[in-house]
This record gives sequence, C-alpha cells and structure tokens, in this order.
Amino acid sequence: MAEPGSRLHGSRCAGCAVAVYPADPACPRCGGPAEEVVLSGTGTLWTWTVQRYAPKSPPYAVPAAGFEPFAVGYVELPEGVRVLAVLDIRPEDARIGMPLSLAAGDGVPRAVGVTA
Repeated sequence: MAEPGSRLHGSRCAGCAVAVYPADPACPRCGGPAEEVVLSGTGTLWTWTVQRYAPKSPPYAVPAAGFEPFAVGYVELPEGVRVLAVLDIRPEDARIGMPLSLAAGDGVPRAVGVTA
C-alpha cells in the first residue's frame, strides 16, 4: 500500500490548463509548455475490473502465497485526470462513483476507499 501523503505528480498546461498524469513537459491538447503540479489525493471511481491472471514476470514477482485476483480501476480526480490504479479494496465492494484516496505506490498508483 502507498505511504500516506505520497501524492501523484502530474502536469498542467500554462496555455489551455489541461492536466495530465503522468507529468509531461508538453500539453497533449495544444502542444504548449506544461508545468509540474501535485494532483489531488482523492477522487471517485470512474470504472473498474478484476485482474484474474498474474501479470507478466518479470517485473511481477509472485508472492509466496501465490497469485490472488485484485481490482484495478480508473480514479477520476477533480482536475479531470483519470488515473489507472490498483484498488486496495475487496472487488465486491467496488462501486462506480465511490470516493477513493489515491497515492503513489510501488510502481503503480494505489487507491483505497474513503471513510466518512
């Protein structure tokens, strides 16, 4: 799981204000220069699925207990960016629109449910 406070870094175009993740020095919309920004740490689940087969190895290392299916999904941030992340929630608890906390993880972003 990601360390608390390990925020994602994206970029925002100085001209048209489009935000992207991961950071890119040029805007994908207008080609203008983009500046690095720290993205919001919370968003909503846009869509999701269950990864039912082990990823390619390497780089994936099969845990000692063996492969367990896990949820992955896109988390939509207030900046309008959708970030693909491993969902550290039970797949049966995933609901489109649910609030999630998002942080940089080991290799990929990780998301957890937000409690009220």
